[in-house]
Amino acid sequence: MSVTETRPEPQRTERAGDDGVILELKDVETFYGSIRALKGISIDVREGEIVTLIGANGAGKSTTLRSINGLNHPARGTIRFQGRDITNTPAHQIVKMGISQSPEGRRLFPRMSVFENLEMGAFQRPRNVKEIREDLDRVYSLFPRLNERKTQNAGTLSGGEQQMVAIGRALMARPTLLMLDEPSMGLAPIFVERIFDIVREINAQGTTILLVEQNALMALDVAARGYVLETGKVALADDAKLLLQNPQVRKTYLGEE
Repeated sequence: MSVTETRPEPQRTERAGDDGVILELKDVETFYGSIRALKGISIDVREGEIVTLIGANGAGKSTTLRSINGLNHPARGTIRFQGRDITNTPAHQIVKMGISQSPEGRRLFPRMSVFENLEMGAFQRPRNVKEIREDLDRVYSLFPRLNERKTQNAGTLSGGEQQMVAIGRALMARPTLLMLDEPSMGLAPIFVERIFDIVREINAQGTTILLVEQNALMALDVAARGYVLETGKVALADDAKLLLQNPQVRKTYLGEE
């Protein structure tokens, strides 16, 4: 099924392809031991978009992100970012190239302060104090509560506040592409709404986003395009609004009869 796009085309940089694609996975197969978790998936993300991956547990969503960020290198297929083949690039180099991730489960350093956790996001960057201060100010602007709690240990925060730290830490790497893995998991509804508002705001500020999310309704509402993964394959791909109207999607992922 072809992928369509209805939003105005974003401003392109010289590093994006002629079609605006900055991330492309082609026929990617990734294994965990003898288990083939990804079975030849092909997806693309265009500059300035929010693209979402939805699907059931075990569909391959998180494995797709791990294949992109270098934690699980594909056995077959290619991954290209801004025109460069990054299929076998080490994870730390991928961060330097402009891809960062807020992981599932947040994975903060619980005994370190909010400020120290955020600083860790800039670890791979040159120590430009002025730029890092500017990025901290940006994170505190997006998440004012973190400024109030910057000296507090991250492990003492609520789940929603910890998710804010995780996203803020990823932003401290100054990514061109931000990957979010299940940002709403385990959060109260009021925090879910806030997190998705922030996702929109980050995107509006110029950051391209690849979003993995089990809350299909929220994910497709915020995204421009979406891919439905099933058992390591792309089952559907389309404009997010069209996927929201798709009877199969509505029955399987939105709980409608």
